[in-house]
Amino acid sequence: MSPAQKLRDLLASPGLLVMPCCFDALSARLIEQAGFSLSFMSGFAVSAARLGAPDTGLISYGEMVDQARAICGAVSIPVLGDGDTGYGNAMNVKRTVRGYAQAGLACVMIEDQVAPKRCGHTRGKQVVPRDEAFTRVQAAVDARDEGAGVLIMARTDARQTHGFDEALTRARAFADLGADIVFLEAPESVEEMRTFCREVRAPTMANMVDHGRTPVLPPAELEAIGYKIAAYPLTLLSVAAAAMREALASLRAGRHPDPRMSFAALQEIVGFPEYYAEEERYAQPPGKG
Repeated sequence: MSPAQKLRDLLASPGLLVMPCCFDALSARLIEQAGFSLSFMSGFAVSAARLGAPDTGLISYGEMVDQARAICGAVSIPVLGDGDTGYGNAMNVKRTVRGYAQAGLACVMIEDQVAPKRCGHTRGKQVVPRDEAFTRVQAAVDARDEGAGVLIMARTDARQTHGFDEALTRARAFADLGADIVFLEAPESVEEMRTFCREVRAPTMANMVDHGRTPVLPPAELEAIGYKIAAYPLTLLSVAAAAMREALASLRAGRHPDPRMSFAALQEIVGFPEYYAEEERYAQPPGKG
């Protein structure tokens, strides 16, 4: 079954999909091993992990595709991917969708920010006019229907720049254009979240950014409001960064950090047991032994 079909089946199933976001192959493996049914390759997290740089449009299409290929090669669960603004005009959007699909992603998110874009919960955002936003989504949907097969998530950041009504208008139009999932970034109240889910005729995603603009709600409440997916874009990155800082502080102070995980457990996470099994299988030529 293709990654896109796996995601379609999940979207058709009952209940909220809790989606921790990944930034590399290791974090994706941990998400799958923890029992989650899907993940999202976060642009913020990949920019931080790969470049050590902020999510302000600095990371390129090629770098994101390369990261997606490594992530998708490490797991069997469907992974959604941040396609930013599509990296250019309508033809660039179509190339982005096709390239992300070839890398193994199940869904590509395309947004309506002005390039270079930035994290949706930070300052300085701008969005393109409606017509340009609609053209981007149409191009992405066309690429899907012309053979890419990958699902399309359409995102609007207009809430912060033009107000909730404009964001809702764009979100409704994205669904009408054929987006498989619609994402209104950074609603600022539970009522706005509820209105968005009620008014948009497509599966919707909530972005749970700690200390961001959107209320962080329990999964049960998000499901009751009407969301289909709850994304946690920075949870793993934040926890990992905090743990590494603590370990480095211990080393700097002359103490040995608490490893928190045995060497054996770490080997298991990255796949040494499976590697050893394969190694033993091919230890002798075929037909021998």
